[in-house]
Parts: sequence; C-alpha cells; structure tokens
Amino acid sequence: MNSSIIRIAALAGDGIGPEVMREAFKVLETVRKKYQLKLEVTEAPVGWAGIDAAGKALPDATLDLCRRSDAILFGSVGLPDRDPTLAKEERPERAALLRIRKEFGLFANLRPVQLPKVLAYACPLRPERQGDGIDILVVRELTGGMYFGQPKKTEEIPGGHRAIDTMVYTTPEIERITQVAFQAARLRRKKVTSIDKANVLENGVLWRDVVSRIGREYPDITLEHMFVDNGAMQLMLRPTQFDVMLCENMFGDILSDEAAALAGSLGMLPSASLGATTAGRTFGFYEPAGGTAPDIAGKNLANPIAQILSVALLFRYSFGLTDAATAIEAAVGKVIVAGLRTGDIFNPADPVARKVGTREMGDAIVAAI
Repeated sequence: MNSSIIRIAALAGDGIGPEVMREAFKVLETVRKKYQLKLEVTEAPVGWAGIDAAGKALPDATLDLCRRSDAILFGSVGLPDRDPTLAKEERPERAALLRIRKEFGLFANLRPVQLPKVLAYACPLRPERQGDGIDILVVRELTGGMYFGQPKKTEEIPGGHRAIDTMVYTTPEIERITQVAFQAARLRRKKVTSIDKANVLENGVLWRDVVSRIGREYPDITLEHMFVDNGAMQLMLRPTQFDVMLCENMFGDILSDEAAALAGSLGMLPSASLGATTAGRTFGFYEPAGGTAPDIAGKNLANPIAQILSVALLFRYSFGLTDAATAIEAAVGKVIVAGLRTGDIFNPADPVARKVGTREMGDAIVAAI
C-alpha cells in the first residue's frame, strides 16, 4: 500500500477534453482501489473553459491548484472558431500550454509511438515497412529553441513587416535533455538517434557536440546523429530503425507528429512533459497527443485511449508506480486485441473489429484492469 497522498490537478479543457477525461477518471478510480493508493484528484478549468469561467485561458485559481499538485493530467485546449477572436498571446495554446511548460520547468517531452500488430492496417505504410512492429520514443526538449528564444517580434519595415524568431540553446539545456534520452534508452533497446541540423545551424553544431560528449558516458548505448530532413524521410522509409529519437523543440514538435501518424491515430498516443525531481517525485504534465476535435465533441465518438495511457505515464514517471502503469497499458492492449475500436481505428474489413463509443471503450479498459 502506498501511504503518501498523490495530488493530481485534472484540467480537461475544451472540445473532446471533458469526454476523454471522464474515462481517465474511471481508470484512476479503478487503479486507486486495486493498488490501495491515496489519490486526490481536483478538477479546474483551462483553455476556453477557463476564459468562460474566469476571463483567461489559465485562471489564477487553476495555476494555484497546479502548484499545489504533484502532477497535471491535461485534456486539450483551443477552439478554431473562437481562437481568432483573441490576441495571439491570449489564445489557449500560448496562454495556457506554453505558460505551464515554462512555469513548471517542463523541459522534457516524452512521446511513445507504438503500433499494435492488430492495428497494422491503420498505419499508412505498407506492411513490409512496419517490420515486426513500430515502437519509437520521441524525446523532445520543450523549453528552449525557437519557441522561447528572444527576440521574438513582428516589426514594421519599409514595404511591409518583418517577423523575428530566435533559435537559442545553451549547453546545460542540451545536457539535461540528453541525459533523459540516454536513461530512457537504457530501459528500451539501447539506441539513441540525435536529430539536428548541424550542417546549417550554429545551435545544431553545439547540439551535436554536447550530445556526443554525454554519449561517451553511456558506453552501453549506441548513438547516431541524423540531420532532421533525413530523419523525416527515414521515419517513412524505415521507422523500425529508431528506438529513442532525441530532438530539440521545433524538430521534435514536427517529427513527433509525423511519427504519430505511424500509429494510425492521434487518439492512441499519450505524452509526458517532465520537470524537476524532488523527494523521489518528478513533476509532470500528462496529455493526449491529439487536439480538441470540436467536430466530434459531445457525440461519444472520441478515442479515450491516449488520455488513459497518459494516466499510465503519470503513474510511471511522476510516482514510480510501475505496476499500476503496466496494468493500464496491458488493459488497453487486451481491449485492442479483443477487437474494440473507436471510429478513428475501426476497419470494417477486420473480422474481429467491433465499433464502440468513448464510454464503451473506457468501460472495457476498466473491466480489463
């Protein structure tokens, strides 16, 4: 029995966020009972839900709750039809997501991309390119690079405007994300592919130098370097060559979404954004890789698996509760093998497939736990 209290801030957000979060709550409660955990889960608004409730995408009360919590379980934010009504810096992705990343020093994003063999048909690649299965972990630096570098502005010039984004990296920023990648590789197939653009960018040269130096501290791990354009191509040509992909912020943003396509649906992919470790706990932010999908919100159509697998990552990375994490992941695997499919992964030609809704999928996973 775990005697310490696990405090989770649950921010469902917009669109399908509340629906898939509801299924995650079912899983949390089941795991709490099974492993006799002391969970304290508190909900709060964020995104347009936060704007409607308190006038801004990340209300002060929501941020205070996050500060008092050990981890954040996040849904999704942003509504395409409403976002343009706000100034850029006030829109949910910037005002909520980017601020949370910076506020809590969430410097490492881990996105596992797995394609179960029974879903091979959902992958856009031919079977021969899938090998024995696709299993990639993208490790993305999250608080540096072009997204946060200064100066960042748009200014008037004769004849129009000039937009400036600055791509900046320091040695310590590269060192800490590299350590995360190599430590993750030790628990997998012991290979790191570092992505850069060292043939063009100064920060790419520094990135490669630092990663190479850190790599020498891990003689049991194979390290290779790859330019980002080649990396994008290789993901499509031979994805099974990758184990851990180590990327700076913008490259990781792009390549992790490209890799996500290999799993057939964003609805299958969780992610973890990690900060500092204190007293054996790592503060983390856990969310599905997909968006708010407002076109299917409220229709019992959304795939809750990514949100549920985010709960598994939460237990594993923030609290070291490997048994609980593994039980959730195994339950998802059982349900998929049994043929249950939400619309995004359904194939009518599959003789074992049975189309189900958001609630039914959540209930089946709970039963399998």
